[in-house]
Amino acid sequence: MTHPDALFETRCLHSLEKVFADEPLRAVPYLRGSALKGETYAFQVAYRAPRLTKQIAVSAESPFGDRVSLRSVGLSPAELPSQYDHDDNILRATPGLYPDPLYPIKDEKGVTGFRHQWRSVWVTVTTDADTPAGIHPVVVRFAGEDGEPLGEERFELEIVDAELPPQTLIHTEWFHGDCLATYYGVEVFSDAHWTLIERYLDTAVHHGMNMVLTPLFTPPLDTAVGGERPTVQLVDVTKDGACYVFGFERLERWIAMCDRVGIRYFEFSHLFTQWGAKHAPKILADDNGTYRRIFGWDTDSAGEAYRAFLGAFLPCLVVFLRRRGLMDRSYFHISDEPLEGHMPWYRSASELMQAHLGELPIIDALTDYAYYEQGLVRRPIPSNDHIGPFLERGVPELWTYYCCAQYKQVSNRFFNMPSARNRVIGIQLYKFRIAGFLHWGYNFWNAQYSIEAIDPYRVTDAGCTFPSGDAFLVYPGADGTPVESIRMEVFYEALQDLRALQLLEGFVGRDRLLAMIEDGLEEPLTFSAYPRDAAWLLGLRESVNAAIKAHIG
Repeated sequence: MTHPDALFETRCLHSLEKVFADEPLRAVPYLRGSALKGETYAFQVAYRAPRLTKQIAVSAESPFGDRVSLRSVGLSPAELPSQYDHDDNILRATPGLYPDPLYPIKDEKGVTGFRHQWRSVWVTVTTDADTPAGIHPVVVRFAGEDGEPLGEERFELEIVDAELPPQTLIHTEWFHGDCLATYYGVEVFSDAHWTLIERYLDTAVHHGMNMVLTPLFTPPLDTAVGGERPTVQLVDVTKDGACYVFGFERLERWIAMCDRVGIRYFEFSHLFTQWGAKHAPKILADDNGTYRRIFGWDTDSAGEAYRAFLGAFLPCLVVFLRRRGLMDRSYFHISDEPLEGHMPWYRSASELMQAHLGELPIIDALTDYAYYEQGLVRRPIPSNDHIGPFLERGVPELWTYYCCAQYKQVSNRFFNMPSARNRVIGIQLYKFRIAGFLHWGYNFWNAQYSIEAIDPYRVTDAGCTFPSGDAFLVYPGADGTPVESIRMEVFYEALQDLRALQLLEGFVGRDRLLAMIEDGLEEPLTFSAYPRDAAWLLGLRESVNAAIKAHIG
């Protein structure tokens, strides 16, 4: 809506649009949507000023009251927006500024209108079981420094009288505690560090993350060979000759914190190095009064010393987990992304761990089906572009993941990808009954191999290595709280789509629902074949809500 006395322009948009400052806004208005109780719903209001205008006040009026929040969509730089051989399902391939961080709007500053640049405000409505059903307006208003109206938009949100069921998908975004300590300049596991960890985990939980990478020892992930990341070791080790004593006090504190924020599952960090399982992670110990590194890159993972260490440690850990009632909440890793040539080392590690862990699940990201076929990993996590053989053979409790390498045809969440490409994974997870989803970068604020720390507001590609949007979902807030991103919010919408589909399945049955999903498609939905446009995705979700509404009367 354009105010009659000014050239200040506004337009209501759905959450899957990306508003660029350097191009015309071609998106058509989106003025109405629906949600289930317990759902978080988002839309945007784009705006453009005729001249530089500061301290624009933005407010919302709605029966939802303080359950409506407003954030300003910021711009992040992308020097490496995509791989050189990207597919055509992207918004642009040029370096530049991309909409991504969601900044709280401070009353005293408001938002800024830049001359002839489209910007947007992210509007979030948080509902719960007590939210009244029916159609409710949300009016977003813009006002100048002296209070004069500049423009407004009205959105209508219908709340369906059915509650979104609990999430069953196990979801982890790898949590890098060392990056928090480094960025904020606090000592690892100091009180200040624990406070930061809890805040960042709380935000993750509110976006569907229910599993956390738990650093028994400093995770051997994205570390240069021979290099080290800051120590984030939860387990104390005391070495006395050939004997070991283990202390679990910090691990106890970690578990208690996770229980407070709502983390359900623990994935214990990899006990062998990435891409090969040839070495041990960095492990520090009190060795006869000297605190030193006893294992690391110079350790042969199949050697007697490390095997003896794990032979002492793993039984003690299992006793701890059983005593704490955590056996059904615990998952283990061997080595991340092993390839065909790494199988001898991985086999040695797997046999050792399975001997001590029994039926406790071992999960690892990989692409080679032979690792599962030969019994080396019982819970494989194939990437979404290599999942076909695992689906064809009916692997039970299958997970999936994506990272920087999954950029052709399949879902991902780089800056330059349409948000529909991010969100469509919820439908795919439902169709293929995927049990878990893993991603490596909740807050990886380092350059590749952790050579150095980076400023995520300036470097979004891990030091010119991974396409922008791969390495982290949150930005570091100045007050010690995370700044969320469009990509994080949209991925959570995908998880909510999954839950809504599960609810509707209970009413109509799986076969009928799958037919509804694929109605009108030229080919069956897969991880690489799906409608590219946001309209299909939004329309499907509205149809799902309408069907739920019809079945509850």
